[in-house]
Amino acid sequence: MTDWTTRSVAWASGGLLALNPADFLEPAGEPGIAAPNSMSWRVFGNPVSMAVGGVAAVLLELGEPRVRAGVWDHSSFRTDPAGRIRRTAYGAMLTVFAAESRFAAYASRVNAIHAAVAGAADDGRRYRASEPDLLRWVQTTAAFGFVEAYEQLVEPLGPGQRDQFCAEAAVGARYYGVTEPPETAASMRALIATSVPQLTPSPVLGEFLAIMRNAPILPSAVRRLQPALVRAALGLVGPEALAAMTLDGEAQWTAGERRWWRRLARVAEVVPRPGDPRRMARRRLSRPAVAGRPRS
Repeated sequence: MTDWTTRSVAWASGGLLALNPADFLEPAGEPGIAAPNSMSWRVFGNPVSMAVGGVAAVLLELGEPRVRAGVWDHSSFRTDPAGRIRRTAYGAMLTVFAAESRFAAYASRVNAIHAAVAGAADDGRRYRASEPDLLRWVQTTAAFGFVEAYEQLVEPLGPGQRDQFCAEAAVGARYYGVTEPPETAASMRALIATSVPQLTPSPVLGEFLAIMRNAPILPSAVRRLQPALVRAALGLVGPEALAAMTLDGEAQWTAGERRWWRRLARVAEVVPRPGDPRRMARRRLSRPAVAGRPRS
């Protein structure tokens, strides 16, 4: 096994997430909101494309002034970026791979937090994090980032597969209080396109990119990949959105880097990973449910 492959396995082995196995192994036999043969299991199962897509999604989220204020003023991203990213990534894994009861409880806690977040954006508009259009934007950018990264790094998807992924993502979105989430690839891209003119530049975007490049976020064995991760994410966002946020001058991944990320993502598809939530979810589903046992 080559050195770069070894490092990729170290990254994919759960050092970033530190999963609690019970969240994915219990309750025995209980299904989640997505089935093992779902597109969500395929897309969320690759840690490399999820990392690239996740950074791209956050960039788009932070381009929206009200979302930007909610994230930057009411979370620990600046003081504890690794912890904030870990918790966000953990929530994504719970959405797809946890039993429905565990995920529903988690979503309820998140909704309670959002209900208490309010303030003013840098353009003067008041906001509440629970506003339907803001929740829809956060969910849509996440779905876009994850599926776009998967298509570019792992394998191309057909139109029906993209629509299936969006429909599955909409199911999870409703647990988070999102009304009218996009349920097709066309409606997802239409929402992105119509929202791009509302994105604005901000020093926060530069601060976020600097944190992602330099803060100790990834495990030490692969920390030097962080600047390349940022370039890859910028390459996913799209020229119109980058221009709206005045990030079009930022370096994006080169053709060589894109090929390297594809190799890394494809290794992650086949190399066994300790603490893989997809594997733990399969174990949960393979065990018989306990009759009369209350849901967690």
